Amino acid sequence: MTDDLILATMPSIPKYEVEEVLGVIYGSSTRTRGAGGRIISGLQSLTGGKGTAYAEEIEKARKEAIDDLKKEARKLEANGVLAIDFETAEILEGFILVTAYGTAVKLKIKN
Repeated sequence: MTDDLILATMPSIPKYEVEEVLGVIYGSSTRTRGAGGRIISGLQSLTGGKGTAYAEEIEKARKEAIDDLKKEARKLEANGVLAIDFETAEILEGFILVTAYGTAVKLKIKN
């Protein structure tokens, strides 16, 4: 399936105009590193450098949040999501919450 949604962190898209604003939508993902990931992260924090175990989980959560955002946009029959932003938080101990939100719109090519 080809992706027919235009996703952007900008409030507008060159060569397109907003035909209809459908509303604010969001997608989220909650992940945990698990015991192995916490051990690796602990060792990495002792030796310094990039915390790859934690970064990998955040990246997975970000992709899942975008996938959820796309599902919500398609429910509204949007062909674009503008002004996308992310929030990341740690909830409880070791759980990562990533939320992606933006404005679902119907775009059309400018004449």
